[in-house]
Amino acid sequence: MTESSFVSSTRVIPEVGGVPRHIAIIMDGNGRWARKRLMPRVAGHSRGVEAVRAVIRACMERGVGYLTLFAFSSENWRRPADEVSFLMQLFMRSLQKEVDRLHQNGIRFRVVGDLARFDTKLVDMIRNAEALTAANERLTLTVAANYGGRWDIMQAVNRLHARDPQRAGAYTEEDLAAELAMAYAPEPDLFIRTGGEQRISNFLLWQLAYAELHFTDTLWPDFDAAALDLAIASYRKRERRFGRTSEQVQQAALGSGKHA
Repeated sequence: MTESSFVSSTRVIPEVGGVPRHIAIIMDGNGRWARKRLMPRVAGHSRGVEAVRAVIRACMERGVGYLTLFAFSSENWRRPADEVSFLMQLFMRSLQKEVDRLHQNGIRFRVVGDLARFDTKLVDMIRNAEALTAANERLTLTVAANYGGRWDIMQAVNRLHARDPQRAGAYTEEDLAAELAMAYAPEPDLFIRTGGEQRISNFLLWQLAYAELHFTDTLWPDFDAAALDLAIASYRKRERRFGRTSEQVQQAALGSGKHA
């Protein structure tokens, strides 16, 4: 069981700030970015790594504590074999190149997903990077790789049953949440998807229950600090009710000395 001090937004009303504590992003549009420039799809993935660097830097500068990036879904294995191979190699090269920089900047690095299909060398690199950065606290960067929201929930159920089989049929939401892959992080406040699609594509199905959703036509390689600021500005305009009425939200804000 994973210990976590974070609460569920369906059980407790979380504190809301002007800056999202946790941002989750589906980085979509790399292939289309490349095609628009008459380049191979893999060129878009390479350019997308630069966007990742820019967004990590922007999140740190704005005080975001957790950033989660959907790098490779459990459904992405359906892509052409040469593209999948390139993505795996790109992941390895990026990890080799960036891990020391992440550590120097106080970033904790985590990977969530089913790593069983990955090359053992890549898995070793991931685990070594996680160990190196484990004590860092400036930003927690999570990469979801071979991840699916349904996989996450099912592996949590299976782990819970293996740990506590005699309570089958009486598990609580808190019991299950503690076994999820990202039990170490608060639920995302803001979800961003680039590339114009408006769906969550099996990403963090449990954790996104009360996230604010922001969809942008900007392709991921073009997503930068300014685009992130637009997403955060949109987030700030939302009234985060968590099941309450607008009047209740306003009364709570007045009681705490904050503006709704």
